[in-house]
Amino acid sequence: MALYNLTIHEASDLLRKRQLSAQELTRSVLERIRTTDAQVHSYLTVCETEALQQAETADRSLATGGPLPLLCGIPVAVKDVILTKGLRSTAGSQILAHFVPPYDATVTCRLREAGAIIVGKVNCDEFAMGSSTENSAFLPSRNPWDLSRVPGGSSGGSATAVAAEQALAALGTDTGGSIRLPSSFCGVVGLKPTYGRVSRFGVVAYASSLDQVGPFAKDAQDCALMLQAIAGHDPRDSTSVNTSVPDYQASLTQGVRGLRIGIPKEYFVEGMQPAVEVAVQQAVAEFAALGARPVPISLPHTEYAIAAYYIIATAEASSNLARYDGMKYGYRAPQTEGLGETYRRTRAQGFGSEVKRRIMLGTYVLSAGYYEAYYLKAQKVRTLIRQDFLKAFEACDVIATPVAPTTAFRLGEKTADPLTMYLSDIFTIAVNLAGLPGLSIPCGFDENHLPIGAQLIGRPFGEEVLLQAAYAYEQATPWHLRKPPL
Repeated sequence: MALYNLTIHEASDLLRKRQLSAQELTRSVLERIRTTDAQVHSYLTVCETEALQQAETADRSLATGGPLPLLCGIPVAVKDVILTKGLRSTAGSQILAHFVPPYDATVTCRLREAGAIIVGKVNCDEFAMGSSTENSAFLPSRNPWDLSRVPGGSSGGSATAVAAEQALAALGTDTGGSIRLPSSFCGVVGLKPTYGRVSRFGVVAYASSLDQVGPFAKDAQDCALMLQAIAGHDPRDSTSVNTSVPDYQASLTQGVRGLRIGIPKEYFVEGMQPAVEVAVQQAVAEFAALGARPVPISLPHTEYAIAAYYIIATAEASSNLARYDGMKYGYRAPQTEGLGETYRRTRAQGFGSEVKRRIMLGTYVLSAGYYEAYYLKAQKVRTLIRQDFLKAFEACDVIATPVAPTTAFRLGEKTADPLTMYLSDIFTIAVNLAGLPGLSIPCGFDENHLPIGAQLIGRPFGEEVLLQAAYAYEQATPWHLRKPPL
């Protein structure tokens, strides 16, 4: 077995026993990036020198034999919308192509404090707007299971880095499914925490009431370790919730006997790829065999989720992206005359077509005469969707659904039709609107040998139960152990 094949918990055990050095592990991962990234295009920036320096520091800590931080010596990747001090952070956009932040995001600080080694910044749809990573201003990432297909988005580079074993784990962000969809398409575990569980300070904003940072990992145990490292209150983020963080590893082995799993009829609809429905239903049957109890539930306002999301998210994007005007930082159009022309040309040249589309939609729904008809109504629908979930959780403990209606589609297949692309997130968007935690776990493959993910949705701050259920499922199934033929 190559060192990059290790999980976090396997590598940590070897590191602590001094059977492996952080430098050996990091070199193995960096070599894996060198030999495979020309195929999958996970990374926008690889920081080899800095990573090896961090590994040397980790080895000194390991040599002392004293208490060690949680992720000591573990090589990880970070989505390029998350700020890293002194390391280029582009958000996948030309407007930030040369931006080097002067400070770390809180989650970056917490990774460093946990002893993790940041090997680089990974690709994403521009400003995290997209479902395929084809909206990156630099190049699309490719699915390691089939290089002609997308890895999902917007955190496609995070998913491909973990699936292709170019990092032991990665951080991404999820605004409408951007962790869970790539996890499903690439066959890895991905968790969107409850809104407020993880700090957003230092994360380039798309839609501030929806964005949340979360981990990608090879299995549920690694996912628990990553969440443990980054979760917790942050006074620098006004939306961060000051609540205790449980020991996620401690509860992993408790099993699912007696757990009530809600099956919403609205999430098994006509037009789904048959293999996806079969795999998710088989996953539910496996949970039942492990002692859980499936319960039919209804989430009646699901059909309005996409419309509400694309009003709220674009409105917030329009507001958040107003700061990119060529004045204080980022790209500025050359040879312009006057302030107005500088604004217009900077934004026209710096933003891609999907970002412009969402800015225009958001500006429209916030404009005089349309605010109440669109934005205010969408917020009311959002409340109804959250109430649907909270009522459903009176009858169940976890909700199980597909992550997406299909497996990974081909590159270029949906770029000409934005609405079809938006429908890729039909099963994930409502979770963000309701602020709930959602996890994608591998549950099978289709006839083209492409991964399928099952989504587990939990109560607010119920990540512990999701990880516990995912771990129990992994112990009974082989899906998370299969590797792409890269």
